[in-house]
Amino acid sequence: MTLLDSRAIQEILPHRYPFLLVDKIIELVPRQKIVGIKQVTINEYFFQGHFPDAPVMPGVLIIEALAQVGAILALREFEDRTDKIPFFSGIDKARFRRPVVPGDTLVLEVTALRVGTKVQKMRGLARVDGQITAEAEIMCIIGKRESKKQNNIEQ
Repeated sequence: MTLLDSRAIQEILPHRYPFLLVDKIIELVPRQKIVGIKQVTINEYFFQGHFPDAPVMPGVLIIEALAQVGAILALREFEDRTDKIPFFSGIDKARFRRPVVPGDTLVLEVTALRVGTKVQKMRGLARVDGQITAEAEIMCIIGKRESKKQNNIEQ
């Protein structure tokens, strides 16, 4: 069951193609746990160079996908979330167990360890077919998003 589709996700996250790495949210317990899905296809931009003859999703992008799912969990708690932006502040205990390849459905489960107004700490598990592909503790700082006008960039 889809709780948040790609449109709803884009209302929460500032990320956009080609760097939006979560397709839908299928489970959500506010301030506690969230589960997202990333359908990995051969059309992903990173497979052009990683690796052309043996395509494997880069581990750093699996961690980024977990962080994006965690950011959805965190940003949902802010009424003014369109003025917020999550910045990675740390990754601990990252481990990679098996490759993620085209055709895989990456299930991204993130559990809150610390929920605050500025600092978030979460534990992420990425799985394919029930097997852990990657895991990590992820920290982020929720910052203020500056508008394009504030940066003197025309819209």
